[in-house]
Amino acid sequence: MAAHYNGCLLTQDQSERLSVVLVRPRNPLNIGAAARAMANFGLARLAVVAAYAPHWREARSAVGAPELLREAREAGTLAAAVAECTLVAGTGSLDRRKPEQRVVALPALGPLVAAELARGGRVALVFGSEKHGLTREDLAICHLLVEIPTDARQPSMNLGQAVAICLYELAGRELAATVADEREGVRADSGSLERLAGVVEETMAAAGYSPRTMQAANRHDLRLLLRRLGLGPRDLRRILGFFRRILWRLERDGAGGK
Repeated sequence: MAAHYNGCLLTQDQSERLSVVLVRPRNPLNIGAAARAMANFGLARLAVVAAYAPHWREARSAVGAPELLREAREAGTLAAAVAECTLVAGTGSLDRRKPEQRVVALPALGPLVAAELARGGRVALVFGSEKHGLTREDLAICHLLVEIPTDARQPSMNLGQAVAICLYELAGRELAATVADEREGVRADSGSLERLAGVVEETMAAAGYSPRTMQAANRHDLRLLLRRLGLGPRDLRRILGFFRRILWRLERDGAGGK
């Protein structure tokens, strides 16, 4: 592969493990603009979750990136879109949010992404809809919230511009020059965390810990907790085995009554 004329751009290996995810985008032109920005910075992995307009792949704003738009992955849920990712970074401003996860200023994102990629992980940058941004439930699937600094008088930013700014920030931080701490292993992917959350939730219900009225709140808190722990694949498998054994015993003994 020929060297980039701009040495700051991501390497091919890095770009193949970095995805952009658009959640419930409303305007196909914004999807096209996001695809164009990705092409500018050498990325090709785009996922679109529950797009409002059915014909978004035909957006004319994807100048120079029609193939990227045609090959974009369509997902029904954010959880499905980021299942293979070991670091999921939601984006937005803090004007109407009380974040429940780690908040990272955009200039500090580069080293975190670089370290995750150097460990062999996969990263997703997640952007919400133009109207409301990412919801509280969307953010529960994210390891961190990236704050895009904006003026308080106009905190909202165009979707395509937000994607371009974030990708420029990553390119400008020269990810290839950052080396991960060798003591840190790759984290469990988001899909595995969702499977563990499902088994823990079943166990809680079988034990009578999670009444129906609290199940949604407990599910939300559980997703946040699992991402804060930063579990590796081996630890996740062990914990999953523990809870599966507990669940089997509870179901066999009638929800722990014996």
